[in-house]
Amino acid sequence: MNDTEIRQAFLEELTAVAPDLDPETVGDNDHLQEDLELDSMDFLNLVTALHKRLGVSVPEADYPKFATPGDAVRYLANALK
Repeated sequence: MNDTEIRQAFLEELTAVAPDLDPETVGDNDHLQEDLELDSMDFLNLVTALHKRLGVSVPEADYPKFATPGDAVRYLANALK
């Protein structure tokens, strides 16, 4: 899976969790909680959905590495190597 495919999967799962978000307007540097207004339950649902879809477990200690879509894509890409 390349970065573009990972980003697409991330955006699909993000908009499934937060359907009011337009994936076309989500930037790589948007903070998931501050800018995109995901609450803690939405964030957990996103991490769970990504685990189910990609098979990548994200331990709680690594949650800060998922602060933005760009951070999340880099984390997932490294985990999938």
